[in-house]
Amino acid sequence: MNPPLRDLYEQVILEHNRHPRHYPENPPGSNRHAHGFNPLCNDEVSVHLQVEDGVVRAMGFEGAGCAVAMASASMMAEAVQGKTLDEVQGLFVRVHAMLAQDGPEEGVGKLKALAGVKAFPMRVKCATLAWHTLQAALENRPDTVTTEDPAPVCPQPGTGP
Repeated sequence: MNPPLRDLYEQVILEHNRHPRHYPENPPGSNRHAHGFNPLCNDEVSVHLQVEDGVVRAMGFEGAGCAVAMASASMMAEAVQGKTLDEVQGLFVRVHAMLAQDGPEEGVGKLKALAGVKAFPMRVKCATLAWHTLQAALENRPDTVTTEDPAPVCPQPGTGP
């Protein structure tokens, strides 16, 4: 990773960790919730969504964890609000591919700053925890998402909940 990109990655992660957006927040009217846990770092996050008419109207999260996990959740909260379920699903697929499958960094907007996590393989699970918890919330799954489960299935675009 080139030095300017590394600096950007560090600045964005640190800023979102210090001042997380939509945290701690459970928006009024939340109707979908999920909890996630990363035993590797003891990261824990709960995602709360208000979904109406196929659109994520509001999202908040709460939890505690490393800077990467909290920054990823904060950036995700900003990115998904106001998006349709299909748009959120497509974003999940692209972010997951970028982080966990060394996929392209296009189509993720400001979330591209998370690509720096790939330089630290042990932190990929930290960065993806909130995203898998978001998936569980969209599906309204009551189980706790964990990064140590068998690899979560990454849905294809257009197959959203």
